[in-house]
Amino acid sequence: MDAKQAITTAKSYVAEVFSDEQPKNIGLEEVRFDEAQNAWLITVGFSRAWDAARPFQTALGPELDLNRTYKVVRIADQDGAVVSVTNRTFEIAGA
Repeated sequence: MDAKQAITTAKSYVAEVFSDEQPKNIGLEEVRFDEAQNAWLITVGFSRAWDAARPFQTALGPELDLNRTYKVVRIADQDGAVVSVTNRTFEIAGA
Protein backbone atom coordinates (compact mmCIF):
# COMPACT_ATOMS: atom_id res chain seq x y z
CA MET A 1 0.00 0.00 0.00
CA ASP A 2 1.33 3.44 -0.78
CA ALA A 3 0.81 6.67 1.20
CA LYS A 4 -2.02 7.91 -1.03
CA GLN A 5 -3.98 4.69 -0.53
CA ALA A 6 -3.44 4.86 3.24
CA ILE A 7 -4.63 8.49 3.33
CA THR A 8 -7.77 7.69 1.34
CA THR A 9 -8.51 4.72 3.60
CA ALA A 10 -8.02 6.77 6.77
CA LYS A 11 -10.20 9.70 5.67
CA SER A 12 -12.98 7.40 4.46
CA TYR A 13 -12.87 5.39 7.68
CA VAL A 14 -13.12 8.50 9.86
CA ALA A 15 -16.04 9.82 7.79
CA GLU A 16 -17.86 6.50 8.13
CA VAL A 17 -17.13 5.73 11.79
CA PHE A 18 -17.98 9.24 13.01
CA SER A 19 -20.89 9.77 10.60
CA ASP A 20 -23.47 10.01 13.43
CA GLU A 21 -21.53 13.01 14.74
CA GLN A 22 -21.60 14.73 11.34
CA PRO A 23 -17.88 15.51 11.02
CA LYS A 24 -16.98 18.50 8.87
CA ASN A 25 -13.76 19.70 7.32
CA ILE A 26 -12.19 16.23 7.31
CA GLY A 27 -8.59 16.62 6.30
CA LEU A 28 -5.15 15.09 6.34
CA GLU A 29 -2.83 16.37 9.08
CA GLU A 30 0.12 13.94 9.20
CA VAL A 31 1.45 10.82 7.51
CA ARG A 32 3.97 8.48 9.07
CA PHE A 33 5.06 4.92 8.36
CA ASP A 34 6.00 2.78 11.36
CA GLU A 35 8.55 0.30 10.02
CA ALA A 36 8.66 -1.71 13.25
CA GLN A 37 4.89 -2.30 13.14
CA ASN A 38 4.65 -2.28 9.32
CA ALA A 39 1.74 0.13 9.57
CA TRP A 40 0.70 3.56 8.38
CA LEU A 41 -0.14 6.19 11.01
CA ILE A 42 -2.40 8.73 9.38
CA THR A 43 -3.56 11.71 11.45
CA VAL A 44 -6.94 13.02 10.30
CA GLY A 45 -8.44 16.24 11.62
CA PHE A 46 -12.10 17.17 11.60
CA SER A 47 -14.68 19.35 13.32
CA ARG A 48 -17.85 18.34 15.11
CA ALA A 49 -20.75 20.60 16.07
CA TRP A 50 -19.88 20.67 19.78
CA ASP A 51 -16.30 21.69 19.01
CA ALA A 52 -17.60 25.23 18.37
CA ALA A 53 -18.04 26.53 21.92
CA ARG A 54 -17.17 30.18 21.43
CA PRO A 55 -19.92 32.67 22.41
CA PHE A 56 -19.60 34.71 19.20
CA GLN A 57 -19.95 31.63 17.04
CA THR A 58 -23.70 32.09 16.58
CA ALA A 59 -23.29 35.71 15.54
CA LEU A 60 -20.71 34.80 12.89
CA GLY A 61 -22.35 31.61 11.68
CA PRO A 62 -22.30 27.91 12.51
CA GLU A 63 -19.35 27.05 10.26
CA LEU A 64 -16.90 29.53 11.77
CA ASP A 65 -14.40 29.10 14.56
CA LEU A 66 -14.66 25.33 14.90
CA ASN A 67 -12.03 23.63 17.00
CA ARG A 68 -10.64 20.43 15.55
CA THR A 69 -10.46 16.84 16.71
CA TYR A 70 -7.42 14.82 15.67
CA LYS A 71 -7.43 11.04 15.29
CA VAL A 72 -4.56 8.74 14.38
CA VAL A 73 -5.70 5.92 12.12
CA ARG A 74 -3.33 2.93 12.14
CA ILE A 75 -3.53 0.92 8.93
CA ALA A 76 -1.75 -2.41 8.34
CA ASP A 77 0.46 -2.05 5.28
CA GLN A 78 0.09 -5.70 4.32
CA ASP A 79 -3.67 -5.77 3.76
CA GLY A 80 -4.88 -2.18 4.25
CA ALA A 81 -6.99 -3.09 7.28
CA VAL A 82 -7.68 -0.37 9.84
CA VAL A 83 -6.13 -1.63 13.07
CA SER A 84 -7.03 1.23 15.41
CA VAL A 85 -8.23 4.80 15.78
CA THR A 86 -6.78 6.77 18.68
CA ASN A 87 -6.71 10.35 19.88
CA ARG A 88 -3.75 12.40 18.69
CA THR A 89 -1.78 13.67 21.66
CA PHE A 90 0.25 16.85 21.48
CA GLU A 91 3.46 17.58 23.31
CA ILE A 92 4.12 21.09 24.54
CA ALA A 93 7.64 22.32 23.83
CA GLY A 94 9.68 22.77 26.98
CA ALA A 95 7.28 20.78 29.12
